[in-house]
Amino acid sequence: MSCSYRIAVFASGQGSNFQALLDASRAAGLGSAEIVLLVCDKPLAPVAERARQAGVDTFLFNPKDYERREDYEAEIAAELERREVDLIVLAGYMRLLTAVLVDRYMGRMINIHPSLLPAFPGKNAIGQAWDYGVKVTGVTVHLVDGGMDTGPVVAQEAVPLLADDSLDALEERIHAAEKKLYPQVVSWFAEGRVIVDGRKVTVLQ
Repeated sequence: MSCSYRIAVFASGQGSNFQALLDASRAAGLGSAEIVLLVCDKPLAPVAERARQAGVDTFLFNPKDYERREDYEAEIAAELERREVDLIVLAGYMRLLTAVLVDRYMGRMINIHPSLLPAFPGKNAIGQAWDYGVKVTGVTVHLVDGGMDTGPVVAQEAVPLLADDSLDALEERIHAAEKKLYPQVVSWFAEGRVIVDGRKVTVLQ
């Protein structure tokens, strides 16, 4: 294989975080990591076109073509194994994962969430924080353990709410924080700096 650390990105929509990872890769901001595959459950999603234009291989599928989630995840797992993928990076992938992938890639699958977990898990996290009236929110990169945003925290970045904020402005700053933090965390994994001990995650300096 041509690179030392191979990642697959799972996404379902526009692909803004996929693009941030791709841009970081081109600028050597992912360390030795290289995006070797995009997995997408919506073949017509803009992220799939982003991958095609960038020359990244894709695994596109329609979940309705399968009886069970485990069936299409088994196909995905075979594709990941064939490509010798080291790390799965979830970037707006809108489907819950089963043990078929979670168990096989435990400790090697990460997700990014737009809040400071464990606060505001699940959907519309930015809106949840806004409605609650918090003074600080942010983004979290965490390992995937099969629960809803329950995996061990790898890294977080705080984003304050400003006195004259609007929800749109807050969302923009949170998405900017995501695009900065996620490539950095991927580079840590590629460099072998992430040590997991139960729920404690240490990043070696």
